[in-house]
Amino acid sequence: MEQKKVLDVCCGPKGMWFDKQDERALYLDKRRETHIDTYPCGTKTNIIDPDIIGDFTDIKQPDNSFYHVVFDPPHIEQNNTSQITKKYGSLQGDWREMLRKGFKECFRVLKPNGTLIFKWNDCRFPVREILKLTDQKPLYGHKSGKKMQTHWVCFIKEDRIKQTIDR
Repeated sequence: MEQKKVLDVCCGPKGMWFDKQDERALYLDKRRETHIDTYPCGTKTNIIDPDIIGDFTDIKQPDNSFYHVVFDPPHIEQNNTSQITKKYGSLQGDWREMLRKGFKECFRVLKPNGTLIFKWNDCRFPVREILKLTDQKPLYGHKSGKKMQTHWVCFIKEDRIKQTIDR
């Protein structure tokens, strides 16, 4: 079997994906569930069906495996049954440490010079505080959404061997 090039570590219902079955990607989530959201204009079925059930704080993949990693963790600290937390999950326990471990794992499985896209919504916690949970320097970012609360941040994994040689 050919090694996948991309890893989505908390894929949820794969809302950002144009092709929810893209063969280049390996989808990971800690849940496999189906939820029906009810809206005034109808219903929507959200299917959370990852390739692998797992936790982004302990990714069961070898070091330096992927050219590109997508990290879109939950951003709401609560455990309720709202549509948003059913769809995307919620932050639990010592969630800052959880996100710190998540960043570390994402960079561990990323190949040298590979890219990590981190997505975060500022609705509860500012992205500037969340970015302090990693020692990696962001390359660039972009705000989006009606209230400009969603941040897309790109990182590149520095080639540690090259860094050592350059010094």
